[in-house]
Amino acid sequence: MPLRYDINQSSRMTSRRSAKNTGWQAASATRRIHVESPTNTGLVGVSPYRFRRIVFPAILCLFVVITGCASQKWVSVRETPKNRLTETLMVFSDKGPKPTERTQQLLRVYNLTDDFHNNPQVLLEKLQAIIEREPSIDKLHAFAELSYICARKVENSSPEKAIDLYVASALYAYQYLFDSRFTSQSNPYDPQFRGACDLYNGSLEAALRLVCAKDGLKPGKSYTLETAAGTWDITVELRGGRWSNEDFDHFEFVSDYELKGLTNHYRSFGLGVPLIAVRRGYPNEPDVAKYYPIDLSFPVTVLMRPQGDLVSLSKKDRSNHRKAVLEIYDPLTVTDIAIENHHVPLESDLSTPLAYFLSKPELEELATVGLLQPDFFRKIRPDMKKPIMGLYMMQPYEPGKIPVLMVHGLWSSPITWMEMYNDLCNSPEIRERYQFWFYLYPTGQPFWNSAMQLRKDLAEARKLLDPTGQEPALDQMVLIGHSMGGLVSHLQTIDSGDDYWKLVGNEPIDSIKANKEVRERMRDCFFFHPNPSIRRVVTIGTPHRGSRFSNNVTQWLTSKLITLPSAIAEGTERLFAENKKGLPKNSILTIRTSIDSLSPDSPVFDTMLAGRRPPWVKFHNVIGVVPNDGIFGRLAAGTDGVVSRESAHLDDAESEIIVPADHTTVHAHPKTVLEVRRVLMEHLAELDGFPTGMDFSTQTAKIPDVYQTSAGKGLLR
Repeated sequence: MPLRYDINQSSRMTSRRSAKNTGWQAASATRRIHVESPTNTGLVGVSPYRFRRIVFPAILCLFVVITGCASQKWVSVRETPKNRLTETLMVFSDKGPKPTERTQQLLRVYNLTDDFHNNPQVLLEKLQAIIEREPSIDKLHAFAELSYICARKVENSSPEKAIDLYVASALYAYQYLFDSRFTSQSNPYDPQFRGACDLYNGSLEAALRLVCAKDGLKPGKSYTLETAAGTWDITVELRGGRWSNEDFDHFEFVSDYELKGLTNHYRSFGLGVPLIAVRRGYPNEPDVAKYYPIDLSFPVTVLMRPQGDLVSLSKKDRSNHRKAVLEIYDPLTVTDIAIENHHVPLESDLSTPLAYFLSKPELEELATVGLLQPDFFRKIRPDMKKPIMGLYMMQPYEPGKIPVLMVHGLWSSPITWMEMYNDLCNSPEIRERYQFWFYLYPTGQPFWNSAMQLRKDLAEARKLLDPTGQEPALDQMVLIGHSMGGLVSHLQTIDSGDDYWKLVGNEPIDSIKANKEVRERMRDCFFFHPNPSIRRVVTIGTPHRGSRFSNNVTQWLTSKLITLPSAIAEGTERLFAENKKGLPKNSILTIRTSIDSLSPDSPVFDTMLAGRRPPWVKFHNVIGVVPNDGIFGRLAAGTDGVVSRESAHLDDAESEIIVPADHTTVHAHPKTVLEVRRVLMEHLAELDGFPTGMDFSTQTAKIPDVYQTSAGKGLLR
């Protein structure tokens, strides 16, 4: 997910030219099939059976090649920021902004109407004096409202004055809500009470906009402001979450954006200003930062809290500096806070910051680059000295939370999981106990190569995150794999023995003539143990017995599109030339691309299905079946359009459901998301069902010693 603008323009142009040329050639090949077919049913010269099993997948593949990856618009910029005060105070009307009728009545009662029209500054000073003599909750609300209106009027001509007025509005609204003197007068059913919340949020956001435009908002920084109630020293502090001051580059405002690309929009309502925080890399950052995507954005909520006695808020005393704190919260970690003995929910938006990050143009290229130029993913990220492929986190690592690793499928990237992630992450029960990780890998290579790399990356992550092997939550990992990602995930749970090597060679691996590096790579790829930290695997639309999508036509087509490193091809040819007896012609080393590896004729599938599954892993399976209506439904009957129902079936799964969806949407279907949520909750229920005092690590007793770590559990072998 971290791809910056590293793909040079010539590479993109070459890919596009190749796609166009190969598409034309594929169309020609399809026409030849029509002519040469010996039957004469269905389309011209093509039997319905042959069309469904061979030509239909080729046309589907060709369609994707020609159209490319559709550009996804995740957010759009609003013409005007969303503002709950728009209607209440007529903010954008020709005659506005203007106070509410209740505030106008108060102005009439105290003979202040003319001051509002002629000299708003004098009005505020008079109203403040009245508040000091006769404090009441309605006067506080009126002052907050009038300060906001005055700030709107001078915002363009005097931004600094506007900041002072906005802060004053927020402080008086805060006093309205929390001053103990007015508890008996406070009525949460009064529309004015909700209006005070909107005034607090709206004024604070308006002030933050001006601060960000002028100096930027930086955690750890202090600001001094002159308001109608005196001088304020305001400090910005992080509260809750695991981000540090150095992580913050800049902020965007949620209210500037309209959500487009995610089906469900998750928000909570309360106090505070939801912002989009954009992360930056910096020298000497924690090692775990290698797992953060470049320019990652994440949700935060900003709340301003005055320090000291609230009674003094409305007393003007410029001789003393008063203090307040701008508190920045991570709403994924903190959802509510205590203020003056009140339980206060935070206003938050968890979906828009995610969509904002997904709108980075370079993310759209990941799926295609991973398929057509798999070696590109092995290039080193210049910022972190890490290959582009690997594990990624959208939030800081949290000890005690169980990892859920999502593994995408063919011609895809972690972006494919964002619908499910958006839904699951917004379930409090899931969010409190789980953390979500994503795996990015080049889908152009055979899936067993990707499985080998995932084993290495998980081992490396465990060493970095838990070097002593003492973190029990890491030993309860759940893998979720879509399509080919399900096969990559499945291979993390199998004891290979020499079953997979038998698909490669006739002689022991040590007898193969090859240099040390090549031999070790083959050993890593074809000899492996189950990962003792993985406890559940959910496969979705996975071709457990291969896919007819991989046939002579699609294999030929993709062989023209997928660019493999010449060194690998030359090395394989040399390996076969030097081991004519040890490496038979039908060795799976001859399989070069992912499309070839997914052929139902591949012997790997029988070996996987017959493989030795560890007793500590539970499997759950989701099958997609296209509804039998419309042309596509009839052509794809009994399949999800790519994987047949029979191939997607998994014997001995703890659970298996069928979802009415095609291959590209089955993992985002509501029924699938609910099933994954059910599995995750079931996992927690089993863990919580242990006797008192027994922790996660007691389950390692089920794991044979050969798979144990020196610490008794985990991945450190």
